[in-house]
Amino acid sequence: MELIRKYFPDISVVQQEQFAALEEQYKTWNEKINVISRKDIDHLYEHHILHSLALAKYDLFQDGMEIIDVGTGGGFPGIPLAIMFPDVKFTLLDSTAKKIHVVNEVAAALNLKNVISVHARAEDHKGQYDVVITRAVSSLKQTIAWTKHLTNKNRWIFLKGGDQRELRKELLPVFKISFVAIGDYFSEEYFKEKWIVDVRKKA
Repeated sequence: MELIRKYFPDISVVQQEQFAALEEQYKTWNEKINVISRKDIDHLYEHHILHSLALAKYDLFQDGMEIIDVGTGGGFPGIPLAIMFPDVKFTLLDSTAKKIHVVNEVAAALNLKNVISVHARAEDHKGQYDVVITRAVSSLKQTIAWTKHLTNKNRWIFLKGGDQRELRKELLPVFKISFVAIGDYFSEEYFKEKWIVDVRKKA
């Protein structure tokens, strides 16, 4: 929780309480349903919550936007972002029912009114969203193929690690791709060579 206060000192009391509650929620649920690797649960705030909140630093969201988090797993990046942006509507989608069950329980425990969960494959889901966000679900190319019918603005935001050059090779010239180093926002070693990858279809 100290990491959240370090980088987001101006969050409200309610948001502080919600972020603080995530530790107990995820540790409890992870014992029943493995949504975070056992060795990683002790790094929940750094590896999952703060990583998700890199998108809060990116200045992407505006009140009233509708965002879909594809392959959300147990709720990342969607749950932390829903706490940070209560006036943005987040749809959290995953094809694994037990993971969506965890999303539902955590969202209910935190009283998040701006979260909708969907148990479905991305290619089968119907809906229109301002931006598709996702955290290391699949390749850029494959994720865009699965979700191109879901974004009315032709925009995707990925949280990815690895070599920029290899990531660029995945996309055709019809896409504009830009990289932001998460290490520019957060000083922890974990974020070295981790990126926000902003992909848009060229007009």
